Amino acid sequence: MTRWLKLGAVAAMAIVSLVPSTPATANAFDQTDPDVAELAAYRADLLNEQNQAISLGAAGMVARHQQRIKALGYEPGTTDPREIARQMMANKYDWGQAQFACYDKIIMRESRWIVTADNPTSTAYGIPQALPGKKMALFGSDWRTSAATQITWGLWYVKDRYGTPCSAWSFKKSHGWY
Repeated sequence: MTRWLKLGAVAAMAIVSLVPSTPATANAFDQTDPDVAELAAYRADLLNEQNQAISLGAAGMVARHQQRIKALGYEPGTTDPREIARQMMANKYDWGQAQFACYDKIIMRESRWIVTADNPTSTAYGIPQALPGKKMALFGSDWRTSAATQITWGLWYVKDRYGTPCSAWSFKKSHGWY
């Protein structure tokens, strides 16, 4: 028991010896008025420079992000195939909700938006049921697994062949394929 009391006393002495005898903080009264004003001006200038650098960095990041959206046609990180298609249709083709509704009807009948949808009798593959599926390789080597690559090809195909998704839907309704 005395051993623990001795250790406690030693620990208490160590803590007391660490406490400074004079205050560790300074206040405005420690310096003359010109020194305080100069320090305040220096800090304000430094803060202003840092804020400008942060603003420039943020503006650069926003610009790069917008370039990626423009290049891809959709917000990076989007994983839902329908949302990828909706964004691509708006950003790349200037097609609105009515055109998306037509494209959605086509895709629901072709693949139900399943990236790996495969038609073993025709070799059609993917979300747009490209025939043959390897056609989509023109838009990316990841055509077998990437919804974005498949949708990029599918929208290009619709635009090239029919002009709009609603024209493609009209054709599909009367012929059974597009």
